[in-house]
Amino acid sequence: MSKSQQLTQLGKLLSEKMQAYVMKALQTIQLSYQHTIRSWLNRHTVQSFVSLFLIGTFLSIAVASCSGKSSASKNDVNLKLVSFSVTKAAHDQIIPKFVQKWKQEHNQNVTFEQSYGGSGAQTAAVIAGSQEADIVHLALPLDVSKIQQAGLIKLGWEIKSPRSGIVSRSVAAIVTREGNPKAIQTWADLAKDGVKVVAANPKTSGIAIWEFLAFWGSVSLTGGNDATALDYVTKVYKNTPILTKNAREASDLFFQKGQGDVLINYENEVILAGKNGTKLPYVVPQVNISIDNPVAVVDKNVDKHGTREVAQAFVDFLYSTEAQREFAKLQYRPVNPTVTQEVASQHPPIKTLFTSQDLGGWDNIQKKFFGDGAIFDKVQAANKA
Repeated sequence: MSKSQQLTQLGKLLSEKMQAYVMKALQTIQLSYQHTIRSWLNRHTVQSFVSLFLIGTFLSIAVASCSGKSSASKNDVNLKLVSFSVTKAAHDQIIPKFVQKWKQEHNQNVTFEQSYGGSGAQTAAVIAGSQEADIVHLALPLDVSKIQQAGLIKLGWEIKSPRSGIVSRSVAAIVTREGNPKAIQTWADLAKDGVKVVAANPKTSGIAIWEFLAFWGSVSLTGGNDATALDYVTKVYKNTPILTKNAREASDLFFQKGQGDVLINYENEVILAGKNGTKLPYVVPQVNISIDNPVAVVDKNVDKHGTREVAQAFVDFLYSTEAQREFAKLQYRPVNPTVTQEVASQHPPIKTLFTSQDLGGWDNIQKKFFGDGAIFDKVQAANKA
């Protein structure tokens, strides 16, 4: 914060304090006046009474004026939501519902400043301070953990919300070209010679990390070991000539520009694209990973902005039946049990659905796969050699 901003904030605080003291003093005087007028009624002239009446009227107006200024300063609240690229369609439907609900219950206007992009890049921006998010809805818990480790979110964020902080969920899908000319049916088929895969970069994109973990787990959790898993993912990324920044760019490259034989994407994105007229064959592998998207209040920023109450209320609202139905309309697998039952028939059951915990948890995943010089960097180096 600049020096001028600090002075402005200090001035605003002093002004609010002064208003409070003045209003309290005026209220005290008003009470004293009410007591005095009763004792004077029997002992003074009409002229004295009128004078006291005018003084009382002035005090009432002054108190009301101060009170009015105090409440006016709290009329509007602006929240900054930072999220990953493919959630925009859901939030565009959910945010107006929350704004209306909050207005009805609290008579307070809430506006949202929204930012969408690759989850890794968004996380870095929040940590750097270029995105002063009040709320983050990101592609994977690892990203929220990074913000927590940077001191912006308090330890234990995942236990402060329902469902361990997970608010939306999906699985991975393999999209092919019309007629599936490369006969892609399973994860193993992505390592075949001549198959061109469109995928995102794990250094900037949340889906890319989920993709990598789906590739690795499809081998290591079905009888393979680290050596066979490493050999497999090396072949897959050799078949991936371009790594995009995020899921949206990968989809555009595949659908709009016609590049690649195979696209790995969120199941919800693939189904939604089909409903919007871009219908291509896809497979939801029976060995799959639960793609869990967390939401969290950014403690340091809400305390700075004075937005904690409304920010927490919005996070809570995201778990409501009303909000979860909006996620479900966009083909996310909801976390609200009522809505899960309502849409169960829309999503194929997964025979082997593993989670990040099956791969050792996020601390282990970050160190083993995505840290500097870890497995992903080695895979990339091997393919460039």
